[in-house]
Amino acid sequence: MLNVVLVEPEIPNNTGNIGRLCVGTESRLHLIHPFGFVINDKNLKRSGLDYWVHLDVTEYQNIEEWIQQIPDQSRVFLMSSHAEKSYLETDFQDGDWLVFGKESIGLSQEVLARFENHLTIPMSKLIRSFNIANSVAFVLGEAKRQIGLKV
Repeated sequence: MLNVVLVEPEIPNNTGNIGRLCVGTESRLHLIHPFGFVINDKNLKRSGLDYWVHLDVTEYQNIEEWIQQIPDQSRVFLMSSHAEKSYLETDFQDGDWLVFGKESIGLSQEVLARFENHLTIPMSKLIRSFNIANSVAFVLGEAKRQIGLKV
């Protein structure tokens, strides 16, 4: 099972869509506070629809609490538009941690400095970044594809 981590998510619709994606791909969702919304927000529920009850989700009060739960930090992959290595050049494994930052600024330098694996999603120079829900879908889809090929 893959682990999707959202660090300080700000937009409930995005988190709801990502939660629905996690249910559909049998992935775990990890949410790190603070949030830009209340977890029972009507927009979160509308985006997650009735799938939210099936979601394997864990909340952490801060980044430190989450880090304590990671058995192998070498399998943590942080997504950053500033990274040089593409997620398409990475060999994913079952149990990997796919980490995404908040919508407005991404991951902080402090979080990026904690882990060595930084990945980017190739994109046109005409945009700054992809929507976070789309970014999760790209990376999670590729990781699931690779894991499926290894089975």
